[in-house]
Formats: sequence, C-alpha cells, structure tokens
Amino acid sequence: MRKLTTTSYAILGLLAVQPWSAYELTKQVRRSLHFCWPRAETRLYQEPKNLVEHGLAKATVTTTGRRSRTVYAITPKGRKALRRWLDEPSASPRFESEALLRLFFADHGTKDGLLATLAGLEAQALELQAQSLALGAEYLGDRAPFPERIHILGLVGKFVLDQTDLVAGWARWARSEVERWPDVGQAPASPEAVEAFRTTVARSNPLDTGG
Repeated sequence: MRKLTTTSYAILGLLAVQPWSAYELTKQVRRSLHFCWPRAETRLYQEPKNLVEHGLAKATVTTTGRRSRTVYAITPKGRKALRRWLDEPSASPRFESEALLRLFFADHGTKDGLLATLAGLEAQALELQAQSLALGAEYLGDRAPFPERIHILGLVGKFVLDQTDLVAGWARWARSEVERWPDVGQAPASPEAVEAFRTTVARSNPLDTGG
C-alpha cells in the first residue's frame, strides 16, 4: 500500500460526496479540484485503488452488456479517516508558478521571452477565472450539481476569483515594466517598480519604517 497523501484525501473527499467511477472522478476533479489541487489529476486512476487497499473505499464492479464499470464508494472507516484529516493542521500554502520561476532567472534569457512568459501567465489566469465564473453562474442559477454545497463552494470560488484577478493584474503591470527595459540582462532599476515594491513591503509590514 502506498502512503496516504493530500491527494489521497482529496479523492476520498469526493467519494464522501457520492460514489464515482474512475471516469467520473476524472471529470469532477477537472471541474472542481484543479482550482486548488491540480496534482490530483495525476493520480486519478491509481489513488482510488490505493484507498481500497487501505480499506477507506470499496470498489463495486457492474456489467452492462459486454462493458464492465467499477464504482468507488467511501467506507465508514474512510469517513472517519477523512474527518480526522479535516481536523488536522494544514500545511503552509505554497504558490507554484513556472512563469514566476522563469522571471526569477529572466536576466539569463531574452526580453521577448520574458514578455511572452508574462503574457502567458495573464492568459492562464484569465482562463482559470473564466472557468470559475462559469461554474459560479451555474450554481447561482441553480443549474449545477450539489447545490446544497454552495456555502462551501462560494468561499472557494471567491478565493479563486480574487487570486486570478490579482495574478492577471500583476502580470499586466510586470509586462508594462519590462517593456520599458532595454534588455533583461543589464536593465537599469525601474523607479516605478522599486517604489511599488517599497510600498507593498511597507503596507504588509507597518512596523517597518524603511530606510
């Protein structure tokens, strides 16, 4: 048996909502969990079997004609394990962005490459925002599954919309700064960028008087 991970509990949480086949889990993860835990997509077909081995889920095989279908459902032991996990302290949040990593080393690349990276980051944020808005419209219009969970999904949705709005806005601002640079390698310090950074630090740490 593989060790249980956050992804294990993410899948177990979906099984707590209702039983799913692996195919249905795939669709549901891409519909919802990719907003906050995209790693779950890489374990979609292995993790339900792992949960079964741990006794946290059970698998039922049904046959229709020549086709067989395996449906996974949470067990009482699984519900207890999920409840314990929900009561445990969460790991510190981490923001993962390949675009930001590329920006960190941008002075070893080209200005055009950096501008393309920032434009891509904005487009990705706006695409994710559009997906969240579409799902929000479904729930607010009583057209989505699990309407009884809207009080939970509404909190998650607001976070996603706020975050994507921040990322898209930051990417636009960063691109406008980079466009003024003659080159990424030896660009002079942008007074606007430095002052924006100084202002953000002061706002986040009011006890720091600067200097």
